[in-house]
Amino acid sequence: MASPENQISSLSVSELLPPARVLLGPGPSQVHPRVLRALSAPLIGHLDPSFLRLLGETQTCLRRLFQTDHPFTLAISGTGSAGMEAVMINLVEAGDTIVVGVNSLFGTRLATIGERCGAKVIRIEAPWGRAIDPEVIRRTLSGSGPVKLVALVHAETSTGVRQPLDEIGRLCRDRDALFVVDAVTSLGGIPVEIDHWQIDACYSATQKCLSCPPGLSPVTLGPRALATVRGRRSPCPSWYLDVSLIADYWEEAARRYHHTAPISMLYGLREALRVVLEEGLEARFTRHRLHSGALLAGLTTLGLTPLPPEHERLPMLNCVTLPEDIKDRAVRAELLDEYGIEIGGGLGPLQGKVWRIGLMGESATASNVFALLHALESILSRRGWCAGIPGRAIAAASAVYARPGIPLDGVTSA
Repeated sequence: MASPENQISSLSVSELLPPARVLLGPGPSQVHPRVLRALSAPLIGHLDPSFLRLLGETQTCLRRLFQTDHPFTLAISGTGSAGMEAVMINLVEAGDTIVVGVNSLFGTRLATIGERCGAKVIRIEAPWGRAIDPEVIRRTLSGSGPVKLVALVHAETSTGVRQPLDEIGRLCRDRDALFVVDAVTSLGGIPVEIDHWQIDACYSATQKCLSCPPGLSPVTLGPRALATVRGRRSPCPSWYLDVSLIADYWEEAARRYHHTAPISMLYGLREALRVVLEEGLEARFTRHRLHSGALLAGLTTLGLTPLPPEHERLPMLNCVTLPEDIKDRAVRAELLDEYGIEIGGGLGPLQGKVWRIGLMGESATASNVFALLHALESILSRRGWCAGIPGRAIAAASAVYARPGIPLDGVTSA
């Protein structure tokens, strides 16, 4: 038997060469070259004065993006799921009553975390592909006893549904309940107005519309949420995700060591935020709407129709239903193998019935829309799953882009 030294010396691990992909799934999205360069910058210590200044700059940019003045606005070390768990386990204790909107996967996950915290969870259900009716939330709050918080998913990645939020904050304030929002897919793609919508706690992720690699979760907590954290009956059950401890590291006046921050990821997030703010929020939101409209115009000609109704659709995550004769996995595999394009399939009861196509951040371009439509039309025609005039999907998308004054990848048409 070979010695451990010989086993190690005989290992052959090839150089890392990931395949070239066009990321048009539910996440991650394409990463801006400036972000990739920032990720490769030399490391410095996570308590170095230069790095601490970087943290402050990152917080300032995040506040602009969240449209809030909340001092507690920072990036949790972990993915969006870490942000979700951090918010919930810091605000919810055993015996609390909470209301959670459940209309697909991530609402279900919020409810599950609440139950694991020992809370009584009142689930407001809606079909997959539809938003939660604010009137049902109002009736639920009116018919319940004291409610600790209401939690909703703003942009449901599993269905492409946009949840209306502008009424909910007022309903929560009227009942002295906190308002918690999942903005994992929406932040940087559509407005997330923390202060205007009276949101008390919100979390997101870096790999969607911010076009940064996964690994950080932007989070903001308002004064009512922080008062709840300070007034807990028992300590937060997670030391790592205890926001009262994390705040001391990010707070300029305190700067107490908590954990070793992911230095390179924070370099990347800072640069990604600079890219977003240089483009401008309104311009970025308009860009997402434009390319989604062109994509859906083309997909409709191929028999792929949006799952959510128009007034509840996300522009950055397009969920379309498949005709029964189209084989979901076969087409997605061919897209990946032959064209290098990734799109997402359905989850849960929608598995095999929908595609989830992300046009998020750097992925939201006309060139990506045209490449995907061309590839899909070629595959579907070759397999005999669609018929008609070749190029009709491209023509439909082109008609959207041809409207006067429409900006096309940063250029405004005459």
